[in-house]
Amino acid sequence: MKRKGLTDILQLGHPLLYEKCSPVLQEELPLVKDWVADLHHAMEEIRATYQFGRGIAAPQLGIMKRLIYLNINRPIIIINPELHHLSEETFVLWDDCMSFPNLLVKVKRHKYLTLHYKDEHWQDQKWQMKDDLSELIQHEYDHLEGILCTMRAIDNQSFKWRSL
Repeated sequence: MKRKGLTDILQLGHPLLYEKCSPVLQEELPLVKDWVADLHHAMEEIRATYQFGRGIAAPQLGIMKRLIYLNINRPIIIINPELHHLSEETFVLWDDCMSFPNLLVKVKRHKYLTLHYKDEHWQDQKWQMKDDLSELIQHEYDHLEGILCTMRAIDNQSFKWRSL
């Protein structure tokens, strides 16, 4: 079975990127393993090609489910995430995205939040996040809502090409 990869990542403008995803159902849990394998493979190809990538959301591969795959120091599978206790304190950064890897977008994100989700064993998890992890999960969560960071740009001068 050929894994989905870099060329399967939906690009800016693809209509599925603007759709809200449906929850993963418990009976779909057996499918999650293959979905995650595809997400992992696509992320590894992005990392090799563009030298970035800590997370990818399922809809970026056309899987319209509330599933996020992170790989920071280890793989983390996030099913049906919910964001809680978003801080009033925010920070500004240049955001990147696998769906438009050469474009950076200046956005504002919450500095702290609490993430509630189910893991790959369908167990409830809670994670207090701050700074770069908070930003990362907000970016990936937005994908599940059909929101791209281009839609969160601070102003019309908040776009630049990645330096090669």
